[in-house]
Amino acid sequence: MQRQPALGYAALLVGGATLAGPYVDPPWLLALVVILYALILMRFFATRYLTYTFCVLAALYGIGLLPFFVFATTLAMLVLGELVFRNRADDLNTYLYYIISTAWAGMLVMAYLQEMEFLTIIFGIIAAVLLKVILLKFEDSLMIEGIGIAMTMWLIQELNYQADLQMVVAAVIVGFTFGYFAFRARTADLTGLFSAALVGIILVVFADVRWFIVMLAFFILGSAATKYKYSYKKRIGVEQGQSGARGYRNVFANGIVAAAAAVLFGVFQQPVFIVMYVGCVATAAADTLASEVGVTGGIPRLITTLKPVPIGTNGGVTVTGEVVAFLGGLAVSVVAVLLGMITPEMAVICALAGFVGTNLDSLVGATLENRGFLGNAGTNLLATLGGGIFAVLVFSALSV
Repeated sequence: MQRQPALGYAALLVGGATLAGPYVDPPWLLALVVILYALILMRFFATRYLTYTFCVLAALYGIGLLPFFVFATTLAMLVLGELVFRNRADDLNTYLYYIISTAWAGMLVMAYLQEMEFLTIIFGIIAAVLLKVILLKFEDSLMIEGIGIAMTMWLIQELNYQADLQMVVAAVIVGFTFGYFAFRARTADLTGLFSAALVGIILVVFADVRWFIVMLAFFILGSAATKYKYSYKKRIGVEQGQSGARGYRNVFANGIVAAAAAVLFGVFQQPVFIVMYVGCVATAAADTLASEVGVTGGIPRLITTLKPVPIGTNGGVTVTGEVVAFLGGLAVSVVAVLLGMITPEMAVICALAGFVGTNLDSLVGATLENRGFLGNAGTNLLATLGGGIFAVLVFSALSV
């Protein structure tokens, strides 16, 4: 296969393109050189997907859709990351080396181009390692990784959001510490580690550390609920998979809408997005408690017909589940009040949003998930979105 020599030649291409790029005009000329070189690599080495990735990124740069900084940094991260990752085990240490190599690549490009895009680089690194751990087993993963890294950095650059460097560093430390301890506690797998770190960094960078603490409250409640009577839930076949460890699907399903609310708040500084955020997290907490504790509360009834159904049926609700759902949403809302994020009146709205979002989850589960139109992650995503929208609508109506 001769992959290692091929990556060496690819590194020469990336280095040469980065050095020459600022002086080559028009951009399509450099893009053409990169494409031709990549095709030559494919002719003599087994670099099909690497070549495809280079060609797509070069084409996007050549037609003006990708800034040169994003183009060069993405190529550098891909090649240096692959050089480090080859022949290493799929474990935490390997991904640490991968992070270091992609960070080094980004810093080199940034220093040479004299563009202090620390936030762009950090999100590019996180996208790189997250996509790597998720897509490792797929042969064509490089294409998705390359486009994912480039689009992530392009989006952050286009937002033009200014963040203090010390805050960014603190966010990275907080985010990865959170993910690492979740991994060590076996409440998250490797994909959960990096996706949780990404969500944590977004919260701290675009809002502040209080938003992260609210998410942490949900995580603690959810972890405790997952471990609650775990042996019993395992015996009846309704336990969370991987011994309770959650992966990227669960993290994003419960946290992506909340993270979007944090970004919107960072850009627009409107209180409605705080309410949306707390409403989303309250929904995630309420739904997790309803699912993990509610299944221990006896025979559930289907939310659409109120007829008894087997334990673990999507859309099945119990009195116990409904009570702990409301308490879970209320707990998250109270934490937000104690942190000074929202007023007690807002907390009532957010607690109700959590309860409404949980029952929306049950309704979607009974109708769409049971018929195979959605998976559990899709159902959770719609629930958190619904809870957040409910909080926004009620808050906006009462604010008129």
